Amino acid sequence: MPDYAPTPLTELPSLAHAWGVGRVFVKDESCRLGLPAFKALGASWAVHRILAERAANGGEPAPVTLVTATDGNHGRAVARMARRLGQEAHVFVPQGVHPQAVAAIVAEQAKVTEVAGPYDEAVRLAAEAAAAPDTVLVQDTAWPGYEQVPRWIVEGYATLCAEIDEQLTAEGVAEGPDLVSIPVGVGSLAQAVVTHYRSRPSGHAPALLSVEPETAPCVLESLTRGAPVSVPTGETTMAGLNCGTPSSIAWPPLRDGLDAAVAVADAESARAAGVLAAAGVSSGPCGAASLAGLRAALTGEGAGERRTALGLGPSSVVVLLSTEGTAANPHAGATSSTGATGATGSTSSTGSTGSPGSPKGWPAAC
Repeated sequence: MPDYAPTPLTELPSLAHAWGVGRVFVKDESCRLGLPAFKALGASWAVHRILAERAANGGEPAPVTLVTATDGNHGRAVARMARRLGQEAHVFVPQGVHPQAVAAIVAEQAKVTEVAGPYDEAVRLAAEAAAAPDTVLVQDTAWPGYEQVPRWIVEGYATLCAEIDEQLTAEGVAEGPDLVSIPVGVGSLAQAVVTHYRSRPSGHAPALLSVEPETAPCVLESLTRGAPVSVPTGETTMAGLNCGTPSSIAWPPLRDGLDAAVAVADAESARAAGVLAAAGVSSGPCGAASLAGLRAALTGEGAGERRTALGLGPSSVVVLLSTEGTAANPHAGATSSTGATGATGSTSSTGSTGSPGSPKGWPAAC
């Protein structure tokens, strides 16, 4: 893409000192392709592949409506790509998404349908809507019978890992990190990270830690039970991680490739965001979850055993994935609303009965 540029990899010496490791870096996704989260990496590649496959004999692709469900960042990224490429977008958002998040999607000229239900319900309704003619589902989670587009999205996310390798090499860490901490929703980003670091031809394999909200620990629960399961979700400031079911194509690599998993509370994520802000890194609750999760693993009762299990020592290199900036999801402190308006898009509501939940944060231009 013409405006592509790697996002920063920022070193945090104070955290390395506090944790007794060699070096700590944070991958700062607060401004990716003009949006305040990493999601554009997957959406841009998937939309490119979809339109390329629809092109007839090398000609221009036929007009199409791109449909998706989102807690905010993925839907905005799909809507941005649709607008850039002259296509339509229809985005389903679950209950509790802040009206400013909805307005940001509407501002991309997308139609928005607000669902009176959780994320999984919004995904179901988006899939139903995508059965219409000249309509394609661009979802960042997979299930049996719907796997190709999510695979393309994961391929796009892998760009982030390639950037980290190049940036660490420039920092004198050619062998790669010793641990990567990954915020997890349905597991698609974690799938990209696991696949990348478990298939590298050179360098050692790092320990990989997944971090979820306590209110939506679908991967942690699946790992505990040894099989993919759905969990009920509750309100959380970590809006982009508020997912109840792991992606079907993510589960096998996560089952086989993760070294540890943890769930954190909103207060822990908020504290971590403050630590990152003090270090000059803009990180919303989802992005800061990577720091909160690693702190939970390396402190408190049993920390020594966990450190040993993760292979961490005084020379270890740690990478935190901060997947969104504060502009994407700063906090949940404003009042909720049942709708949003905009001059270039539209909203409607549908789904099960019930009132919208509390706000989950809001995106803005980075």
